[in-house]
Amino acid sequence: MKDTTSTAERTVIFLMRMAIAWIFLYSAWSQLSNPNFSVTDFLTYTKTFHAFFAFFTGPVAAPVTTFLVEYGHLLIGLSLLTGLLVRASSIFAIGLMVLYWMAHLSFPYVGGTTDLLVDQHVVYALVLGLLIAKHAGHIWGLDGWVSHNSIVEHNKLLGWATA
Repeated sequence: MKDTTSTAERTVIFLMRMAIAWIFLYSAWSQLSNPNFSVTDFLTYTKTFHAFFAFFTGPVAAPVTTFLVEYGHLLIGLSLLTGLLVRASSIFAIGLMVLYWMAHLSFPYVGGTTDLLVDQHVVYALVLGLLIAKHAGHIWGLDGWVSHNSIVEHNKLLGWATA
């Protein structure tokens, strides 16, 4: 794939990847460093989709969901930081952003009354979509290097994930 992006565009894409990586890494750090962190603290107060999120606050689901959120944030952040498997991690991250948006939604407002349908989670999801479209892992990241490995070149799933 021939790269036709300018240095300025590559720099902006790289900085967006680093900014979103920081958001996920800081979130993971704050959750993992708090032994009392649980998704139930947050999901108990959902409004528009309360019935959907109530399942995740149950005694069986909450510890599993908490683990997935904490380590999902960490893995997504590390992927974006290193530029490895950016396509795959960005898809999971977009899914999380949509879920967080749904959890904050008190239709038609998100969070409080200052955000009408759109909040930071929608913006993050759009940036993550741009990172996928622009092959951000190839811009000063490991995806570009790994994609030329013979194992990756002959494996469709790995080739897709590092594209």
